[in-house]
Amino acid sequence: MIELTREFVHSLPKAELHCHLDGSLRVETIIELAKKQNVKLPENEPEALRKYLEAGPDCKNLEDYLKPFDVTCSVLQTTESLRRATFELAEDCVNENIRYLEIRFSPILHIEKGLKLTDVVDAVLKGKEQAEKELDIKIGIIICSLRHYAPEVSLTLAELSVAYKNSGVVGFDLAGAEENFPAKKHRDAFYLIINNNINTTVHAGEASGPESIHQALHYVNANRIGHGTRLRENGDLLNYINDHRIPLEMCISSNVQTKAVKNFKNHPLKFYFDIGIRVTINTDNRLISRTSLTDEYMIAIKEFNFTQDELKYLIINSFKSAFLPLKSKINLIKKVGKEMADKGLHIRKDYI
Repeated sequence: MIELTREFVHSLPKAELHCHLDGSLRVETIIELAKKQNVKLPENEPEALRKYLEAGPDCKNLEDYLKPFDVTCSVLQTTESLRRATFELAEDCVNENIRYLEIRFSPILHIEKGLKLTDVVDAVLKGKEQAEKELDIKIGIIICSLRHYAPEVSLTLAELSVAYKNSGVVGFDLAGAEENFPAKKHRDAFYLIINNNINTTVHAGEASGPESIHQALHYVNANRIGHGTRLRENGDLLNYINDHRIPLEMCISSNVQTKAVKNFKNHPLKFYFDIGIRVTINTDNRLISRTSLTDEYMIAIKEFNFTQDELKYLIINSFKSAFLPLKSKINLIKKVGKEMADKGLHIRKDYI
């Protein structure tokens, strides 16, 4: 029996599918960029700024959780800062043996100082290309629209995604405040995305109930669901998700911080896993949630008692759910499966 220590989990090959660029910066980088760009920060010392940005126990809800993004986005208004943030995020992921990473961001949040939307995407893609060249990682980029923005903005971002479909952008997302901002208002954008055969993921069932997940699936054709914590409130929809093998991008720490769930014990991840839903573990926002993917897996082990046999399939779920061409995905899973087998975790061939 393998002891599931932090060191062991850290050493395992992993994939992350739900990670926001603007929520995952290094505090030291924010301070340095702010000095270069003459941006005023609420705090100038690393630990003080970290404390200001992190979602603490006093975080009231998702909207409260999102407030620090005004600070992080304030220093992500140049092509160099966007390139650097992308590369550093990839570097942080490689340092904990993440082999595949999907980075999501909303270009509309980075044009306050004159950048064009294409400038923003190009800068992030440069960071991705640099990381893939210098580090052992493969990266996909997901462009996000935001629920509280006008549908016309979503359509513009969808057009942007189509333009970059074969240049590193692998998916389209709808994020932001969920309550009172239904996904169905953004149908035109998703029609364009779907008609161009681009992958879709939607934040749903986090700050709103299962009806939000229903809209994500049946109004805008989501291929994956971001969070989905409240799916358990509708058994029929839960079975639909399970039957159609629709992955859930779950973020344990973030879900507790945003009050999507009361505490770790109340989190549905293990329940979903046990009934066969394809759940994946992610960080959401490494800085805001003060976490890493290793931290999230350790929570799953300590709080939900995942065994070594369950852990290996939980990890493989993320690779299986990646927005990658099938052949690339199979090759990656085989490579990861061999690496895990070398560490004593053997994956059934029929599971791959």
